[in-house]
Amino acid sequence: MARPAEEAVIAQKGYAVPEALVSTEWVAQHLEDPSVRVVESDEDVLLYDMGHIPGAVKIDWHTDLQDPVVRDYIDPQRFAALASSRGISRDTTVVFYGDKNNWWACYAFWAFKLFGHPDCRIMDGGRKKWEAEGRPMTRDVPSYAPASYPVPRREDAPIRAFRQDVEAHVRAGRPLVDVRSPQEYRGELLHMPDYPQEGALRGGHIPGARNVPWVMAIQEDGTFKPADALRAIYQEQAGLSPQDDIVAYCRIGERSAHTWFVLTYLLGYPRVRNYDGSWTEWGNLVRAPIER
Repeated sequence: MARPAEEAVIAQKGYAVPEALVSTEWVAQHLEDPSVRVVESDEDVLLYDMGHIPGAVKIDWHTDLQDPVVRDYIDPQRFAALASSRGISRDTTVVFYGDKNNWWACYAFWAFKLFGHPDCRIMDGGRKKWEAEGRPMTRDVPSYAPASYPVPRREDAPIRAFRQDVEAHVRAGRPLVDVRSPQEYRGELLHMPDYPQEGALRGGHIPGARNVPWVMAIQEDGTFKPADALRAIYQEQAGLSPQDDIVAYCRIGERSAHTWFVLTYLLGYPRVRNYDGSWTEWGNLVRAPIER
């Protein structure tokens, strides 16, 4: 059972869906729980092999979730096979965590929601907090018996935006959120500072987009800011209303999956979509309008 003080901290933050988050303590107390599968998903693909939470399995955003040929996600058959191979059934509580303040953990969470997996959660604070607390790590890779996972229906429309959707959004003047760094938004960089400057031919942002860097949602220890602080950022400063139809984007959809999670689960905005084509697609489109 979770230590009350740890879960109370999350409950007191005022989130719309507090059960979408679990604490590091909750995870520590459920390492042997067969109804829970802990999943690590990182930007640094070597981190899992260097050490991970005991019993955690790895899901690689690129090799596991992406189709190897078409620029798209795996199909429902492959998703069912992926889940089964990690010992995940339709009834399993899947807890995601990772590096970079849960960038890719939120991306994997979002991808699981494309296939309608019912119970997905994020470990608040991610790998950073787990390590900072000195909790156990291991290099042992667990082996789970394949689980029965029925081939799901993939439903993109509620939470995923395509280029045509974004074009319609721009024409209609609906809110777009560019969650990249200010330098990328202004067209000074094509990628984050200190990263290879690649992926798009031009810098800038989609016309009308507001810049709200994803990292503004995070506290020093890697946990999410309380709901009041998040509302001050997204509602009061950025002018995003819970009634808005919102599209978030970044470079390839991972940072914007983080913002999608914040808006959807922590603030309760019901209509938020992630444009995973993001700037890598828009910044390479011939004659697509941009602003700087």
